[in-house]
Amino acid sequence: MVQKSMISLHCCSIPVLISSLLLSLLSFFVFHLSTLNTHHFLSLTHFSPLSNPNPSPQLNVFVAELPTSLNYGLLGEYWSLHDTRLGHEADAALRASGSSKMEFPPYPENPLIKQYSAEYWLLGDLMTPEKLRGNSVAKRVYRAEDADVILVPFFATLSAEMQLSQAKGKFRGKKENDDYLRQREVMDLVMGSEAWKRSGGRDHVFVLTDPVAMWHVKEEIASAVLLVVDFGGWYRQDSKASSGNSSGMIHHTQVSLLKDVIVPYTHLLPRLHLSEDAERHTLLYFKGAKHRHRGGLVREKLWDLLENEPGVVMEEGFPNATGMEQSIRGMRSSEFCLHPAGDTPTSCRLFDAIQSLCIPLIVSDNIELPFEGIIDYSSFSVFVSVSKAMEPKWLLGHLRSFLKEQRDSFRKKLAQVQPIFEFDNGHPGGIGPIATDGAVNNIWRKIHEKVPMIREAIVREKRKPEGTSIPLRCHCT
Repeated sequence: MVQKSMISLHCCSIPVLISSLLLSLLSFFVFHLSTLNTHHFLSLTHFSPLSNPNPSPQLNVFVAELPTSLNYGLLGEYWSLHDTRLGHEADAALRASGSSKMEFPPYPENPLIKQYSAEYWLLGDLMTPEKLRGNSVAKRVYRAEDADVILVPFFATLSAEMQLSQAKGKFRGKKENDDYLRQREVMDLVMGSEAWKRSGGRDHVFVLTDPVAMWHVKEEIASAVLLVVDFGGWYRQDSKASSGNSSGMIHHTQVSLLKDVIVPYTHLLPRLHLSEDAERHTLLYFKGAKHRHRGGLVREKLWDLLENEPGVVMEEGFPNATGMEQSIRGMRSSEFCLHPAGDTPTSCRLFDAIQSLCIPLIVSDNIELPFEGIIDYSSFSVFVSVSKAMEPKWLLGHLRSFLKEQRDSFRKKLAQVQPIFEFDNGHPGGIGPIATDGAVNNIWRKIHEKVPMIREAIVREKRKPEGTSIPLRCHCT
């Protein structure tokens, strides 16, 4: 009887046991799958500086109709001038070669101008014949109504720099100012187009990498998508309130991370590959001008704190041939490269450090950086607040706390992101296929992220009753 009961119980338990077994297996699988996914997610977001969530978007770009005198023709004009400013010797060979006669002239090598050359490479991508364009995110369309955005092909930085080289004292005025006349010509043509009238300029893209580019018309282009290296140049001084004190600065409302795109400077130093890296004997390196204005006053204070400390090299230098060679040696032999604010929160120095595999030490409370969301700067840079950096002895103690394994890990990630900041496509005149993961394509990706917001802003503007006035607002974080 007992045996029968046991058999009966066993027979009835088989389905239960199978169900339990299946549930256990399912739980085991779900747990380990979620653990695997979590680990994979963490490896992307925390350990790999590269994480492109949308590798193959398509951005339809229409190039606004401007005369070539405002882009490639302006380059031709530049090459016919004699620029005597610092660093001008870098252009001597190109100027002697008759570059101005090319259909697509080269961009200046003078570091004062070259660092702002995004305008040249972006337009060059769109000017490349379709069959040669490769994997560009941007697709050029030939009707404005088919476009997601409209690129205004004005070399605004080159225009500003040409004015500064020829008549700097007249830069902020309007009389006898060729740059102002060019800005006015651009705006009259663009604002008179049907495309601008349809969108109020919200889907137009201006490349303004030099902080003084388009200086006279900033309010007119406030609604557009602005490609800028940071927000530091967008300010005005209220002389009555501040009496010349920069603490009284009133920030403009024309720029915002919601609509605008932060783009990198073009690096000036050559790329150092990880396989070529050698032992580094200096803890911290900086080369540049000690005295700056506005936010750059922090640099002068840091200089006084650090210049006599062991393991630190602080060099006064300028972007000429000698200065470039010094920077190459200094950055390649140092563990960390100091990146304090200059006249604006960022500078080309950051991207030279990346190309030199020198770990950026970023001392800033309000810096904006290119391609955030695509890369994680904290995986290859050290960020320090201004107040902490100003504490005597604290900063160097903090840097020395990083073990060799940590520094090596930073450098490996620097090597991974180096190509992301590369503009040059290696083709004459910039006409040719761009790198899939280079700077130009990542700028197109960031603009593509703005398209839904642009469309929403256009629709919202259309339904506003006539006579309403809504002030500009800046949502910068």
